[in-house]
Amino acid sequence: MVQKLFQVDIAENVLKHPVETEIPTYRILADEEFLPFKENTFDLILSSLCLHWVNDLPHAFKLINYSLKPDGVFIGAMMGGETLYELRCSLQLAELEREGGFAPHISPFTAVTDLGNLLEQAGFNMLTVDIDEIVVNYPGIFEVMEDLRGMGESNCAWSRKPLLHRDTMLAAAAIYKEMYGNDDGSVPATFQILYMIGWKPHESQAKPAHRGSATLSIGDLGKMSELITKKNKEF
Repeated sequence: MVQKLFQVDIAENVLKHPVETEIPTYRILADEEFLPFKENTFDLILSSLCLHWVNDLPHAFKLINYSLKPDGVFIGAMMGGETLYELRCSLQLAELEREGGFAPHISPFTAVTDLGNLLEQAGFNMLTVDIDEIVVNYPGIFEVMEDLRGMGESNCAWSRKPLLHRDTMLAAAAIYKEMYGNDDGSVPATFQILYMIGWKPHESQAKPAHRGSATLSIGDLGKMSELITKKNKEF
């Protein structure tokens, strides 16, 4: 049973509009890369769709692990590397065509192939990583970008290009519809969500069997019904 809840966010306005709950809640303005908590503080840490804004993700994972009690669990969700690939590709092709080169216009995301390694290096074990893709259809590229601005998900990289030329945007809109457009004239925008679960080690947790201690091989999997029948007869 949850006895205390600590709501942490880097955006002050988010903390000004808390979710109503009967659980005693403490709101803390803090950066994920500089969590102000002592070692072994929490039983559970949750993170929902904010870690893709972190500059130093390995360090943030280490701080989360540090803040958990032994056998504590971290459950998180973040945007994955295939997010908005339609928009990114369309903008890059349009800039190459109209301006002879391209610059990133969408913040970088973490690839699912790296996520497990990052969590393991941060000290987590018994890892679970899963993927989900959500496709949202829009009338066109301009509606996609307007929605992203409304969500506060515009590009914040220091090296970002300050503006996009009108000709480039019109070319990107045409490329988007040509390459990815739906039959009804709309365009899809893909959001890849990476889900992760990691536990802080504790001596009570199950340990993997020693290498070479298995009594069955992979080749025996096709004979499982025969092996089970044999075992039952022995009893």
